[in-house]
Order: sequence, then structure tokens, then C-alpha cells
Amino acid sequence: MNQDAMRPEPVQRRKSSVLRTVKAVAWSFIGLRKGSEYREDLERVNPLHVIGVGLAGIFALVVGLIALVHWIV
Repeated sequence: MNQDAMRPEPVQRRKSSVLRTVKAVAWSFIGLRKGSEYREDLERVNPLHVIGVGLAGIFALVVGLIALVHWIV
């Protein structure tokens, strides 16, 4: 048998866009997401991008809440 025939094909990951990562993180903040979209996100998004966008989103949320409180008070 040929060694090349026994090797599995490398799985090619589709490239993800930053916009798709932002949408996935935004949906996770809300807590609503279709199961099919969730599975597709698992295949496409880069975990490091998710962490970065998530931290930026949390920072923006906290700054927005602080600004809202200062505006109200």
C-alpha cells in the first residue's frame, strides 16, 4: 500500500472575517443563536479573535454603563 493513500486529507478551515466574529460574540452576549449558526461559527471563527472581540465588547459595555450612570446622575 502506498503511504500517501493512507494519510487523511488535512481539514481545511474556512477563513473567518472579523465581522462574523463580532456577530458571534454579540449574539453570545444576548444569549440567542440558532444551533446551525453556532455550529458554523465553531468551524469558522478563530478562538483568539473571539477572546479579543469579547474583551473589547465587555470593555465597551462597562464604559457605556459608566457613561450612562454619569449622564443620569
